[in-house]
Amino acid sequence: MLDLMLAAEEAASHGEPAINPYVIGGIALAVLMALLLVTFLFGLGREHS
Repeated sequence: MLDLMLAAEEAASHGEPAINPYVIGGIALAVLMALLLVTFLFGLGREHS
């Protein structure tokens, strides 16, 4: 029984991440760029004082 538990623990500890970190970074970058674009477009519609 102990051997089975150790084998399961070892198999679980060597797995790849569920989502690639580059995908997470790309999504975060896209969201931030979209917010920057919205801020820029909002500023174009306002008069300068």
